[in-house]
Amino acid sequence: MSEKLKIGIGSDHAGYILKEFIKKQLVIKGFEVEDFGCYSEESIDYPDIIHPLALSVDKGLIPRAIIICGSGIGVSIVANKYNGVRAALCCDTERARLSRQHNDANVLALGARFTTQEQALEMLNVFLETEFEGGRHTRRVEKIKRAE
Repeated sequence: MSEKLKIGIGSDHAGYILKEFIKKQLVIKGFEVEDFGCYSEESIDYPDIIHPLALSVDKGLIPRAIIICGSGIGVSIVANKYNGVRAALCCDTERARLSRQHNDANVLALGARFTTQEQALEMLNVFLETEFEGGRHTRRVEKIKRAE
């Protein structure tokens, strides 16, 4: 990816440590990071963080985002309630790659309880560097958008 993007990031308390690690890596890479929270390991409800983040993606204010909770499931469910958001819960680099190539995913969801920092960094890099293939996949993404 030649052009640096603004990246949104958000997590609940279970994802806080992984979020802080990923945020630091994004800053090192030169990305502008908008942190939607949370800001500690104190218990918080993930929808309170993910709703404003997903709305920003939906409105086009943030082109891509990373969301994290314990399993990654809850945050991805919330994010996918928004038009214009295609959040993909990934657990390996191949799924991160395919989420971009085939689905034009714009939000990477991670489960902090199942993902090491090294794995998260590998998936993040693939997610940010992989372009949407278009072609037959464009037709499929357009069919997804019909529900919007």
